[in-house]
Amino acid sequence: MTDKVYARVRANPKFERLVASRGRYAATMAGIVGVVFYGFVMVVAFNPALLGKPVSEGSALTVGVLAELLMFALFLTLTGLYVHRANGEFDALTADILAEAAVEPRR
Repeated sequence: MTDKVYARVRANPKFERLVASRGRYAATMAGIVGVVFYGFVMVVAFNPALLGKPVSEGSALTVGVLAELLMFALFLTLTGLYVHRANGEFDALTADILAEAAVEPRR
């Protein structure tokens, strides 16, 4: 990418919108993961007996194992949501920005 094209990309208002939107979305996803993960770690640290309890009477499945399975499913789902949005909205906006930047402005 030439310096002129790079400058046109940086000057495009769509680029600022892309950076802001992608940043907010990534921060939201990271916040959700952080809260869930560190919440689980806090339960391990301060109430480990809770995690060893069976889910139901006579069940071999414990609360801790179920919580980890649900966390894994949540993290997989969040990853899928991010990839879906990145491959759709973010990639389309990036393509528009690059297409506009590649065209020499009229003088």
